[in-house]
Amino acid sequence: MQDIDLYQQILGLKHPWEVKAVELDPKAGVIKVAVEHSEGHKFACPKCGTELGCFDHSPPRKWRHLDTCQFQTHLIASIPRVKCPEHGTLQVMVPWAEPHGRFTLFMERFFIQVLLACQNVKSACELLKVSWDQAWHVLMRAVARGQARKRKTKISHLGVDEKAYRKGHKYLTIVSDLKKGVVEYVGVDRKKSTLEAFFHGLTKKQLEGVEAIAMDMWEPFFQATMEALPLGADKIVFDRFHIMKHMTEAVDKVRKGENRKLIAEGDDRLKKTKYLWLSNKENVSENRRQQIEDLQKADLKTSRAWAIKENLRNLWSYYEPGWARRFFGNWYQWATRSRLEPVIKVAKMIKSNQENLKTVIYFHCGGLKLYP
Repeated sequence: MQDIDLYQQILGLKHPWEVKAVELDPKAGVIKVAVEHSEGHKFACPKCGTELGCFDHSPPRKWRHLDTCQFQTHLIASIPRVKCPEHGTLQVMVPWAEPHGRFTLFMERFFIQVLLACQNVKSACELLKVSWDQAWHVLMRAVARGQARKRKTKISHLGVDEKAYRKGHKYLTIVSDLKKGVVEYVGVDRKKSTLEAFFHGLTKKQLEGVEAIAMDMWEPFFQATMEALPLGADKIVFDRFHIMKHMTEAVDKVRKGENRKLIAEGDDRLKKTKYLWLSNKENVSENRRQQIEDLQKADLKTSRAWAIKENLRNLWSYYEPGWARRFFGNWYQWATRSRLEPVIKVAKMIKSNQENLKTVIYFHCGGLKLYP
């Protein structure tokens, strides 16, 4: 009797539910707690709330609860069903778990805390001694619950990026609220329609509230934003990372072309130097610093392309927009007169929207309070 009263309190059960039996299985390391409801009690239809008598019961089910005395604790009960004139025969809601849940509410909350702390499903499974499927079920339910509770609020600063998740150009499009530092949307692929799906889910007020949207120079994202956002062209920000990524790729194209030509002439100076040119100046290792200095003195096309790329990084050191514009103008002339086609192409791509460039400068260098 003491065990029954104890587990009545542990489970927090109230009328009409009560613990009927507690069974310990030492070999299995499990405590089984049988729960029943009092006879004659009326239950609410889960859809309309109409109070109805019990029609029948579903087969007995098991829910994992928080461990007690180092034993797994399982709650076992047959859920009553009601026959609603409007909605038919349905299982009623139970106070200890959500519909289709495999764990009690207490256990599921604890499970979520463990998942957040571990940041790894496998580790959480090992700690709680559950299967991957059980853990994933909790994770999916938590996400669905959170998304259902999410309110339509203003998102002033958005970030759009793609994430490769499998070989063969398989991508996810990720949209983030840059102020709150949270992901707002994950879409499959990186097509125009992928980003459009996010915009279609926003209210008119939310669309009007977007002040800036940071992205790379992927044309489908650009087009989707231009069409969805009021004055979209003035709100697009090409972020530093992707601008420098394009410039680095241009340097590598110059290197490849020049290396092929030099090898044909019996000159292997650029052989095995790929990652040397992909590095930033301060990241070049000491034992290779002399090598890159020697290559720069040799007046190679690759060294000129690399110098142009490195110089562009100085753009983000300016705090005054006027000085930044002047710097970019001088850099642009240098890049477009370099006779290095990949470099010229990227420079023109950056130049194509000067208003966006101004926004980039304000975003990275304006000392603005972008985060809460």
